[in-house]
Amino acid sequence: MHAAKKPYSASRPAGRPAPPRSGKRKKRKKRRVWLPLAIFLLLLLAAWKALAFFGFVPDETREDARLVGLHPEVRAKADTLIRQAADKGIEVVITSGFRSAEEQDRLYRQGREDPGNIVTNARGGQSYHNYGLAVDFALRDEAGKIVWDMERDGNGSGRSDWMEVVDLAKAFGFEWGGDWSNFRDYPHLQMDFGYTLRQLQNGKYPKGSIIEEAQEQQRD
Repeated sequence: MHAAKKPYSASRPAGRPAPPRSGKRKKRKKRRVWLPLAIFLLLLLAAWKALAFFGFVPDETREDARLVGLHPEVRAKADTLIRQAADKGIEVVITSGFRSAEEQDRLYRQGREDPGNIVTNARGGQSYHNYGLAVDFALRDEAGKIVWDMERDGNGSGRSDWMEVVDLAKAFGFEWGGDWSNFRDYPHLQMDFGYTLRQLQNGKYPKGSIIEEAQEQQRD
C-alpha cells in the first residue's frame, strides 16, 4: 500500500533562506517615488524662472551673467552705481550688458520682422553693447517687480528715482541714452572711452577691453 502523497505547499522548508526579491521590482518602486518628485522640481524651477523673467522675483544668476563681457571699468562703475543707489533707497537692476552681434540683430528685428515694439535702431556691431561698453538698467519696486517708471519717487526724496540714478551714472562717467536727440534710449548707459563705433568696428578697442584680450589670446 502506497503512502498518501502530501499536499503541495508553497511555503519554504524551515531553515531554508528566502529567495532574493527581484531587482526589477525594487527599481520600479524607486522610479515610482523619484519620477513624480523630479517632475515637480522641474515644474517649480520653470515657474521660478518665469516669475524672474517678468520681474516678480529676483534672478541674481541671470543678472550676474549680464555683466560678463563688460569692460572691467564699465563693470566696476556699474557695480558702484548699484551700491550707491541702494544707499539712497533705490534698487537698480542691470537688464542688459554685453550683447553678441547675433543678439543685437535679433533685437533689431523686433518690431520690424518680429512681433513687439521697436527697441533699437542698431544692428549687430552698431551698438556699444556689442563691445562690452554699455549697460541697460531698470528699477525694482517694493513688491520685487522690475519697473521702468521714470516718474516714480519710491524713496520719497522729492525727485524721481530714475533721474537720481541717471545723475549718479553721469557722475561716474556714463553717457545717458536719454540725452540723445535722434533715438532716446532711457535705460541705456555707456562709456565709449573716446572710441567711435567705426573704430570699434575696425578692431580698435579701449585698453583692458575683454574683446581685445580674447583676440590676443587667440593670436598667442
